[in-house]
Amino acid sequence: MSEQVQIKAPNVETLEIQQLKPGVPVGGKLLGRLLVEQGKLVDDDIEKIVRYARKKRLRFGEAAVKLRLISGRDLEHAMATQFDYPFLEKGDGGYAKELVAAYKPFSRKGVAVRNLCSQLLLRWHKEGENSLAVVGSLEREGRSYIAANVAIVFSQLGYRTLLVDADLQHARQHKMFRVKNTSGLSAVLIGRTTPELVIKKLPVFRALSIMPAGAQPPNPVELMGRRELQSLMSDLRSQYDIVIVDSPSMTLRTGAEMVARACEHALIVARKNRTLVSDAQSLTDSLLSSGAKIVGTTLTDF
Repeated sequence: MSEQVQIKAPNVETLEIQQLKPGVPVGGKLLGRLLVEQGKLVDDDIEKIVRYARKKRLRFGEAAVKLRLISGRDLEHAMATQFDYPFLEKGDGGYAKELVAAYKPFSRKGVAVRNLCSQLLLRWHKEGENSLAVVGSLEREGRSYIAANVAIVFSQLGYRTLLVDADLQHARQHKMFRVKNTSGLSAVLIGRTTPELVIKKLPVFRALSIMPAGAQPPNPVELMGRRELQSLMSDLRSQYDIVIVDSPSMTLRTGAEMVARACEHALIVARKNRTLVSDAQSLTDSLLSSGAKIVGTTLTDF
């Protein structure tokens, strides 16, 4: 079992995703009316649910589910409608189940990611910054998961969002979003194509587009070190409200710090009981040395 991660670096705050609690505030009767309109409840059910919710100190939706008047899925669908969140039914589009922000926006995991995005808006985007590298020390710490779901949430909020897969050796975003990976970032960096030709819009996610990694190059570090990456990120920042970049792990020495430098800001992902303090500290030092500003760290436990 690894040590508990406590990264010490200037101006770094820890955003602990496992401590975020599920649930969002809702107006009970407003939600009840919506469920009536959707044919899930009848008028007489609303007061019954309100009384039970007060007695048990539950939220309206939780009380309705406890009374078995609606299912958990009914509740999620109604809440997604109430808060104007695009909501995908299970199996819609064939996307990966890891995209909890789309399939289960009001589940524990979905709410945790949305709370993380709220903190990012306050600590990073409010300063006018809009490109963020998601970085980590090791494989399987959750970088791609966090990057994908954070990008979905920002698009749900109406931001024109671009998700870039910069993990050229272990690309995953095209698999999760079910897009072709024949051409992507690697081809753009060597000048074989333009960003416009490889960026794919995903209308089902409202305002989300994705640039896949593309063909795996033999020299990922050299590609990341080119001036073209800096130029590309500058152009993308001017075209999108938010640019989220899924970076390679630092242990592979494939240019993660260069990606972070090009993005100017980085969010560190560490995994509970897996990421060692020494690895996390080494990553922090490397990022700071590259000139990237660290927005914070996200400690995942799922």
